[in-house]
Amino acid sequence: MGNLGPHFTFKPTLPIFQELTKTGIVWAMKRLILCLIIIGLAFPALAQDQSIPASREQINLSFAPLVKQVAPAVVNIYAEKHIRQRLVSPLLADPFLRRLFEGTLPPGYTRERMEKSLGSGVIVRADGTVVTSNHVIEGADEIRVVLSDRREYDATVAIADARSDLAVLRIDTKGQRLPYLELADSDEAEVGDLVLAIGDPFGVGQTVTNGIISALARTAVSTGDIDYFIQTDAAINPGNSGGALVMMNGKLVGINAAIYSRDGGSLGIGFAVPSNMVRAVLNGVAQGQKALVHPWTGISGQDLTVDLAASLNISPPAGFLVNEIHAASPALKAGLKIGDVIVSVNNRAVDDQESFRYRIATMPAGTQVTLGVLRGGQKMNVSFALITAPEIPPRNETKITGENPLSGATLANISPAVIEQTSLEGIDHGVVAIGIAPESVAASIGLHPNDLILAINGIKTPSVKDVVAAISLPLQMRGWRVTIQRGDSVVTLVVGD
Repeated sequence: MGNLGPHFTFKPTLPIFQELTKTGIVWAMKRLILCLIIIGLAFPALAQDQSIPASREQINLSFAPLVKQVAPAVVNIYAEKHIRQRLVSPLLADPFLRRLFEGTLPPGYTRERMEKSLGSGVIVRADGTVVTSNHVIEGADEIRVVLSDRREYDATVAIADARSDLAVLRIDTKGQRLPYLELADSDEAEVGDLVLAIGDPFGVGQTVTNGIISALARTAVSTGDIDYFIQTDAAINPGNSGGALVMMNGKLVGINAAIYSRDGGSLGIGFAVPSNMVRAVLNGVAQGQKALVHPWTGISGQDLTVDLAASLNISPPAGFLVNEIHAASPALKAGLKIGDVIVSVNNRAVDDQESFRYRIATMPAGTQVTLGVLRGGQKMNVSFALITAPEIPPRNETKITGENPLSGATLANISPAVIEQTSLEGIDHGVVAIGIAPESVAASIGLHPNDLILAINGIKTPSVKDVVAAISLPLQMRGWRVTIQRGDSVVTLVVGD
């Protein structure tokens, strides 16, 4: 055979293989063991990471101990609302027939039905104080709390705050102390932290899911007026509302409130109200408030866009541009100016208007607050004490009676306090309906709470006094003309023409 090319000989380069060729396998094995011992001494962490589990507990790592600790403090909530419907003859649906037979058709009758809702809640005090989502119990006539051990209690509402979508319930435990969860500092939570979500999804019974905190300071979700959420991928479904989001230390970091869903089920995106907002609501209960009184700054403005931030030479585009400051605002007196950009509240970053509102809402009135502000490219601080929204002008709350189309409506002059109560946006003066009595004349013409009363029979009504005067005048035309504003729409209701 011819030469197939250069001849290569395998020659080990590691000492252990050289030893195999010199002294045999036994001596080589001794050297190998010695090398492994030296490696173990030199790299103890590596040796520990690769060690065999030393106990059954290490083999069976589980959330079970934590669940046993916290689950008894999570409850089911059953709410019932009595709905009364006024039924009238189908003939009255046609305007022509309604006018033709007006006064001759039999009156309508009322039918009552029961509307039920199911949610979850969390015991936060041993005396039976329970926190849940406001939308779980809103408008309920009867509320029942069921503990994990099947004990049942009737509950009363201590505070229902639609702005934060939180409600606080009280149950009479007859002196028995109940298991409860302590509140975490939600500002200390970080993306990536492990969490458990506990509640009663779909009414199947108490269920525990786990995941991580996926994001913080989410503001693109709306369940109330203060939208600032912890996002988690722990499975949350209908019925979980009001349930607990728990950290690995066993503390409550959030109240589960909403999900992102296309078919009614979990898609791995859930939202919880931070525990610091829960703490603010509980402080309101401790102060004896029946409705939570939020602090007021009198500041309004807009979020920074990329273009707006560039024009102000601000990078990155985070903050809240001040466009308007109420004359009674304590911030105005402290030196805040239109055109300032608020970037922090008490050294906590402010990315947009919602985060600013959240930071303020978690503090009680009277608290000293420091705003971090950018003005002309320079950073400065503006400090002042938070106040409650003032009654400027006095609301002059009045319930309208008599033979007029507003009979049954409760009206008030718009002031900062009324705006806080009604969550009106972009309105600073006028008259607003803050209540409509069921089956009243005002309800029958289609008047809604938060409607603005602009004019009666062509007479402008900038105050409650003006409304009362206008409906007291003798009619100069057939029927009534009531001009109202609802949202961005202005319409005139024609009554009795």
